[in-house]
Amino acid sequence: MKVVLLGEIKGKGGEGDIVDVAQGYAENYLFPKKLAVAATKGNLKQLEERRNNIEKREAVRLADATALKETLDGKQVTVDVKVGDEGVLFGSVTAAMIADAIKEQLGTEIDRKRVELGKPIKVAGAHEVTISLYRDIRTTVVVLVGVKPEELVSEDAEAEVAEEEAAAEETAE
Repeated sequence: MKVVLLGEIKGKGGEGDIVDVAQGYAENYLFPKKLAVAATKGNLKQLEERRNNIEKREAVRLADATALKETLDGKQVTVDVKVGDEGVLFGSVTAAMIADAIKEQLGTEIDRKRVELGKPIKVAGAHEVTISLYRDIRTTVVVLVGVKPEELVSEDAEAEVAEEEAAAEETAE
């Protein structure tokens, strides 16, 4: 069944797109939630009339997503959780916790559904998490779980010192 989308639907398309979906999906989900209308001749004609407005809104959304990507790209966010022995967490870090930490620490509101976590984080340390901002625009944020940024820097410094000592020993031999 062909439908005209009235908003963005992840995996299907954006506003104004004509997509083919299962009839049950359209009738039981898309139509009642006003996310789409049937692709009839009348609705297609209305779509053509609204095409200019849709393109303007799309350009604004893309600009906002690009600006947000530049704001978030490569930033670090700390999530405070209880850590047990050997770096294993009591519980786990979820997408909602990461979204809340981004809002609190970076001042940027992100929908938790946009955080592409896959499965919850259950180990302390630094984890790279991808955030889908809009369609194919994505950014990566480093989430520090149960670790302070200063501790991470000292661990990196210790690793560099160990590498330098190993290199010095090899040249001495």
